[in-house]
Amino acid sequence: MDQDMIIYIIELLGTFAFAISGIRHAAAKQFDWFGGYVCGVAVAIGGGTIRDVMLGTTPFWMTTPIYLICTGVALLTVAFFGRWMEPLKNAWFVFDTLGLALFTIAGIQKSIAFGQPFWVAIIMGCITGSAGGVIRDVLLNNEPVIFHKEIYAMACVLGGVVYWGLADWGISTELCAVVSFVVTCLIRFLAVRYHISLPILKEIKE
Repeated sequence: MDQDMIIYIIELLGTFAFAISGIRHAAAKQFDWFGGYVCGVAVAIGGGTIRDVMLGTTPFWMTTPIYLICTGVALLTVAFFGRWMEPLKNAWFVFDTLGLALFTIAGIQKSIAFGQPFWVAIIMGCITGSAGGVIRDVLLNNEPVIFHKEIYAMACVLGGVVYWGLADWGISTELCAVVSFVVTCLIRFLAVRYHISLPILKEIKE
């Protein structure tokens, strides 16, 4: 499969997963449909927009309306099927994790396609995966998840390092993407399950 097509499919899946996550958080704040859509869009395209601007290319969502349409489908999914999804306690967390992993891979692959070295690609993958969540939390007046609680952005970084290592061994792009996706998801799942987090900075008292 052509690499551009792989990136496109991953971005669509990531858009839907992240939009679901953003709209769910907006629903918890009792936003109306428009507010929910804005939060969904912010999560879905925020990180990718920052990535594309830094790569010097047109943001991906400006080339086709499919991403905005995809977010609309996510809004309708939450609006009409949310009551059946709510009893699945971990459903929202799973959607957020899937979006994180999918967008991380999309960021890495697009950066490589633009000729960037792998260390830059990993950073771009992290930005693509986690920046949208930061924008969402700012809109909702919440402390960004990336700065506290469980492993989040570090899962992107570690997943990117795995992708780098596999690619360096000559593994196919498709397999690199699959393994990186699984590793990123597993790291986040395990970190939350076993309450694993980075050390907390202690205030320096004079």
